[in-house]
Amino acid sequence: MTAGVPDVLAEVGPRLKRLRTARGATLAALAAETGLTASTLSRLENGRLRPTLEQLLPLARVHRVPLDELVAAPATGDPRIHLRPVRHAGLTVVPLTRRPGGVRAYKVVYPPAGHESTRVRQAHEGYGWFYVLSGRVRLVLGDDEHVVAAGEAVELDTRTPHWIGSADPRAAEVLTLFSSQGERAHLTAPG
Repeated sequence: MTAGVPDVLAEVGPRLKRLRTARGATLAALAAETGLTASTLSRLENGRLRPTLEQLLPLARVHRVPLDELVAAPATGDPRIHLRPVRHAGLTVVPLTRRPGGVRAYKVVYPPAGHESTRVRQAHEGYGWFYVLSGRVRLVLGDDEHVVAAGEAVELDTRTPHWIGSADPRAAEVLTLFSSQGERAHLTAPG
């Protein structure tokens, strides 16, 4: 049985609140990003205001989720994820998950060694895991440096200063999981 319009709209508020809190944003910060007032945002989250398209569009943009995810639109029957590569700091990043918060999956293509824009180590909240699909990756983690080959995996606390790039004169491709909440990957052996 499918939910009626009132039932669907009643779930939009809690969904908006979960998205905002997963990002760690305040109502005031979200208001500044969307152009909506903090009062309007609060009333939307608490179900005291019925959302309009004019309100949902900037919220979907800021939360980086499809509009249909905000309103829990019925599935179209097409299970494919429509990948939209993003170029950032010389990398090509392909998001493989659409849900905000929790563990996110990405395919990352690192440019050939020597073509990276910077080798600045970064440290940030979270936990990461990556698997090298092709090529070799250079991982600088704290004071240690590692070369990770195709078929190998790495798990790291991203609060440790780190840098990742191709170790070869060709691009390297990596499948990565990241969680800003600090969840660790749990792998279970078959059998």
